[in-house]
Amino acid sequence: MTRVVVVGDLMTDAVARARYALARASDTPAIVTMHGGGSGANIASWLAVEGAEVAFIGRRGADITGRNRDMELMGYGVDARLVMDPERPTGTCVVLVTHKGERTMLSDPGANAALSPEDLPRDLFTGGTHLHLSGYTLINEGSRDAGLAALDMARRGGMSISIDCASSAPLERTGAEPFLEWTNGVKLLFANADQAKVLTGRDDAEAAAKVLTAWFPQVVIKMNAEGALWYSNGRPDPVRVAAEPVDKIVDGTGAGDAFSAGFLPPWLASKPPAEALASGCRLAAKAIMHLGARPPF
Repeated sequence: MTRVVVVGDLMTDAVARARYALARASDTPAIVTMHGGGSGANIASWLAVEGAEVAFIGRRGADITGRNRDMELMGYGVDARLVMDPERPTGTCVVLVTHKGERTMLSDPGANAALSPEDLPRDLFTGGTHLHLSGYTLINEGSRDAGLAALDMARRGGMSISIDCASSAPLERTGAEPFLEWTNGVKLLFANADQAKVLTGRDDAEAAAKVLTAWFPQVVIKMNAEGALWYSNGRPDPVRVAAEPVDKIVDGTGAGDAFSAGFLPPWLASKPPAEALASGCRLAAKAIMHLGARPPF
């Protein structure tokens, strides 16, 4: 199996699941839990649990939460290459989940914002290895140089590359044109329908995927309950796969990251796109049905 190097964000997620409609400017009963998070760290963790050989490059604070996140990653089997920041804390994300399941995230990147090109271990960027870059690394101005350096090192090392679009609101603030310019030539793009719309202006996921193949040879659009589609330049129609049935939605935080981690191993093994999509949907469903962004032991 191809070794995967993930460059991206490491967070602690504080997830507050409201039991009733939010009482604005007042008090709403909720279930509050703390988990390891960050899109890059989530993907690396799921990949390792699924049996992939994976290294994760990131930055953490010199605090207890950073040490805990580091130990969690190693516990999942990830080769964690974390630089300890002496000044910034480990990143934190407050996830507000309404009683109807809608999620709103308040993010403090902390040490993630200081990731630099010097933090990238050169020994990991070699031929026959795959780079997955978290879109947050490019969208965050402080870590952007590290993201661009990782892409450059991967290209020069002959690595295949995938990238995700992070989140629609910060992607829109950054702008579609710069993001597409930075990532032009990356082999595989992961986006959800909202992110694809930000990049293309198209409401229809299939239409957006076709537009995006002008920049990326292969595009995957995640469509939540509608499943996912894969599109490649030169194909008349996309490949679609339905979502896996979910008995109970416990927490959807990190499900999109789990999808990407499920898709990558069969895709890297040159399996048919439908098989890779089905694998991604299976892992996303698994993530939704248990509490927490990371996989359970």
